[in-house]
Amino acid sequence: MPTPPRPDEHAPYYTPYIARVEGDLFDVLAAQPDALAALLDGADPDHAYAPGKWTLRQVVQHTVDAERVFAYRALRFGRGDATPLPGFDQEPWVEADPEQPLGALVAEARAVRAATLALFHAFPDDAWDRSGVASGSPMSVRALAYVIAGHMAHHLAVLRERYR
Repeated sequence: MPTPPRPDEHAPYYTPYIARVEGDLFDVLAAQPDALAALLDGADPDHAYAPGKWTLRQVVQHTVDAERVFAYRALRFGRGDATPLPGFDQEPWVEADPEQPLGALVAEARAVRAATLALFHAFPDDAWDRSGVASGSPMSVRALAYVIAGHMAHHLAVLRERYR
C-alpha cells in the first residue's frame, strides 16, 4: 500500500492536492467517481458560478484530461522510463470543450478511473518509489497517485462549494 509521498517526491505546487487525500488511497480513488456522479445529477452542464469561470462540463472534462496526463506520467516512471516529460497548458484543453452531455462525461471519468486503478494495482511494490521529471520537477509514481486523488478531491470540493 503506497504511503503519502515525501515533499522531495513532487513540486511544492502539488502539496495542497496531496494533503486532501485522507485515508486509504485506493478507497479514495474508488469512491470519487460515485461522488462526482452524485454531485452532477440533474445539473446544468453549462452552469458557471461566475462570468469567465469554467462550466460544469469544462470542470469535469478537465479532471478527466488531467487524470490521463498524470496516469501517463505514472506509467512511464513506473515502468522505469525516466525521460523528462513536458507540462501541459490546461487552458487550451478546456477551450476545446467537446460539449459532451454530463452523463457521457461521468461515464468517461469512470472509465478513466478504472484504467488508473488497474494500472496502480498492477505496479509492483518497488514501482511506487520510481520517479522521473515532469514539468521540470521531480515526481514519483507515489506522488502522482496522490495527486490524481487530491486533484479530484479539490475539484469535488469546488463543485460542492461553488456550483451546487
